[in-house]
Amino acid sequence: MSLAAPRALRVGLLGCGVVGSEVARRLVENTDELAERVGTRLELAGIAVRRTGRTRPQALDPGLFTTDAPGLVKRSDVVIEVIGGIEPARGLILTALEGGASVVTANKTLLAEDAGTLVDAATTAGCDLYFEAAVAAAVPILRPLRESLAGDRVLRVTGIVNGTTNFILDKMSTEGTGFATALQEAQAHGYAEADPTADVEGHDAAAKAAILASLAFHTRVVAGDVHREGIREVSTAVITSATQIGHVVKLLAVCERHDDVDPAAVSARVHPAMIPAGHPLASVRGAYNAVFVEAEAAGRLMFYGPGAGAAPTASAVLGDLVTVARHRLHGAGSRGSGHNDGRGDPAPPRLAILPIGAIVTRYHIALAVADRAGVLAVVAQEFARHDVSIETVRQEGRGTDAQLVVVTHRATDAALAATVAGLRRIDVVREVSSVVRVEAEDA
Repeated sequence: MSLAAPRALRVGLLGCGVVGSEVARRLVENTDELAERVGTRLELAGIAVRRTGRTRPQALDPGLFTTDAPGLVKRSDVVIEVIGGIEPARGLILTALEGGASVVTANKTLLAEDAGTLVDAATTAGCDLYFEAAVAAAVPILRPLRESLAGDRVLRVTGIVNGTTNFILDKMSTEGTGFATALQEAQAHGYAEADPTADVEGHDAAAKAAILASLAFHTRVVAGDVHREGIREVSTAVITSATQIGHVVKLLAVCERHDDVDPAAVSARVHPAMIPAGHPLASVRGAYNAVFVEAEAAGRLMFYGPGAGAAPTASAVLGDLVTVARHRLHGAGSRGSGHNDGRGDPAPPRLAILPIGAIVTRYHIALAVADRAGVLAVVAQEFARHDVSIETVRQEGRGTDAQLVVVTHRATDAALAATVAGLRRIDVVREVSSVVRVEAEDA
């Protein structure tokens, strides 16, 4: 006697924008393939939108669309959330979890702001909460941090996690394009929104850094814990200066574990940085993303690929969907496996968040100075006053164009910032033209 085939799993999709449309299309067109991978059919139960009647992809049945998002959530086995933002996404996800549905989300903003509430709800309900698409789209980085490296100690995660800013900085570096022109080109290619603030001011990358740090260090880190600086102040002069010392400029998300402080702590920061041209991240071009992980036992690992766009993001969403659908079908995963925990640990240590001033780093400082004898000595004295050692210094130009370019040895960010503040008060310094951190040794 043959066993009856398991019933289809009902999938509710919240949102039908660029990513949601791609997810829906692939669900419909790849029904048979997905059924083979899961072990039962995935039935698109509905698509929640703000307004029906809009022009939608032809492959989608108009009868799927509904404005009753709560109703759709309540009749779904798995809910995919691609609305974005905080509300109504948070309320709908909580409703889904409390009702026993598993959730797949790509919502980096919500996760960076309030992952704890979602994770606790998933744990209480015994349901899966997956979010691979929230960071770097199709680049598989969250699951390795949460699962593959769960038995290791991750020391540092350094990533290029925003394709828009990487495209802009790459254009500035390889073609000598100015920031404004490079931004316009990014918008023309669809890499940047009409309002690019979230990207160029570092908000998008900071949200992703919070998620990466939470998973890597088994500690809840929220967006407010991440020190953030954008790329608007990065000039072609800064790009050129980086090239002269064998470096390139990237907007980096840097997450670190600090066992040398008592108690142990973690930090997360996003800012432009000069990195050696020989570092793997230096070769990441265009709108691509890459994450470089350093772990105690595994050593150095690199994850690279397209970090944005409808198709790559949909790929990550559907990968999570297949996983949670298998868990529901076979009764595995959510109950006792830790997959429902966004940190990868049911009882994570509450490590402190180290403030930016306590971070040890290096600065590249460009100073417009008076062109006369003794200037270097006065400048060096200011560095010494804050116990900051100079690694290299060079003078460029003469007369009104005279400039000193200083690269420091490692010091606390607080000491380096105090040095810069002191330099601005010195008579012989006409202007502190630029200050950029120098990160990473050649890997």
